[in-house]
Amino acid sequence: MSSNTKGSSRMLLRVPMQEQILFAKHLSVMIRAGMPLLDSMRLIRKQTGSKSLAKILDQLISDVSNGQFLSTSMERYKNVFGDFTVNIIRVGEAGGILYENLEYLAQELKKRHELKRRVIGALIYPAIVLMASSGIIGVLTIYVFPKILPVFQSLRVTLPLSTRILIAASGFLINWGFMVAIVVVVTVIALWIAMVRIKLLRFFVHRLLLVIPIVKKISRSYNLTNFCRTLGLLLKSDIKVVEALSITADTLSNVVYRRHVRDIGSHVTKGEEISQNLSSRPDLFPIMVSQMVAIGESTGNLSESLLYLADFYEDNLNEVTKDLSTVLEPLMMILMGLVVGFIALSIMTPIYEVTKGLKVR
Repeated sequence: MSSNTKGSSRMLLRVPMQEQILFAKHLSVMIRAGMPLLDSMRLIRKQTGSKSLAKILDQLISDVSNGQFLSTSMERYKNVFGDFTVNIIRVGEAGGILYENLEYLAQELKKRHELKRRVIGALIYPAIVLMASSGIIGVLTIYVFPKILPVFQSLRVTLPLSTRILIAASGFLINWGFMVAIVVVVTVIALWIAMVRIKLLRFFVHRLLLVIPIVKKISRSYNLTNFCRTLGLLLKSDIKVVEALSITADTLSNVVYRRHVRDIGSHVTKGEEISQNLSSRPDLFPIMVSQMVAIGESTGNLSESLLYLADFYEDNLNEVTKDLSTVLEPLMMILMGLVVGFIALSIMTPIYEVTKGLKVR
């Protein structure tokens, strides 16, 4: 097999975050208990349920048995594990504290995983309610209402505005609904592909996420938590500041934050302080961040200051997501009730008017 083929096959490998957490945790426990690294990896290889991780472990075991460092072997799977994981393990191997760094790594990956799930979880309920509302509206306007429509047409009376709007909407969905759905799906897919391939568009969208009022709080707290915790752990592991900033930038999901953190790294190489560069972008890094970082730099406890900030913004994110769920749930229910009520009113009003006229006669 050629090197290009091997490289492309490695790019296709994906290991779930939960499996990465268990790998780091189990390896840490086994090494701490005195089990040799190779035996530990072989045992994990037998127990793992992930085919991708099993394939990776086969290669790691082969490399380590041939005298390579674990971190050196893992570098070829950087697209799977990321620079952060590789460097934490590299520092652990160099300092003889591999099991400690693996424990740090497991905790950090778990926190990141829970953080991501928390953000996604806050948006799932509104999405489900929106989909349910769309489904109900579609059933009523495409299947139920057309069966009642001939009755309205036979009445030969002036229909209420709401009923006429519903008739127009129903006709449009019946005639063009399928095409509209295809256009929406194709547009979403095209925008997603464009975001992946066009850097300028991706930057614009990520910048927009930092401007929209509700989304802004979630996005900023999420990125600040990851920035502070990743940089804090890397510095705590004695990785040089410039290298730590470069690794931290690669772990950030927002392109705007990623670009600015890389810029900070280039300024630090010129002798500038991190806090000085953070304070130049208060829209990304609040004053509290730059001040705490400045205190950490002056006292020599920068890693501790960053880890404190990470916990602070994680708690802040928890509060924001809770508030978001609390606000969105009743709003979505009210919206769903208004739409269904409008449809019901549009159907019932003409019938009521006709029956009322019959009673008068």
